[in-house]
Amino acid sequence: MEQSVRFEEAMQKLSDIVSKLEGAEGSLDEMIRLYEEGMTLVKACERQLDAYEATITRLNDSSEGKTDAE
Repeated sequence: MEQSVRFEEAMQKLSDIVSKLEGAEGSLDEMIRLYEEGMTLVKACERQLDAYEATITRLNDSSEGKTDAE
């Protein structure tokens, strides 16, 4: 998965993969490929969420620093 894929797009792709896997239609090779793609998407989403959390924490810390100084 490309780094430029937005979180929402990655989640939609992941949802599509889960639906396909739950339907269990297709060859075992295809199911394994979908599973691998899904795991890649999960890891990318986790990285994005971690980055978002770090940004929010940094903004909150910065905001609290301004409030304490005032």
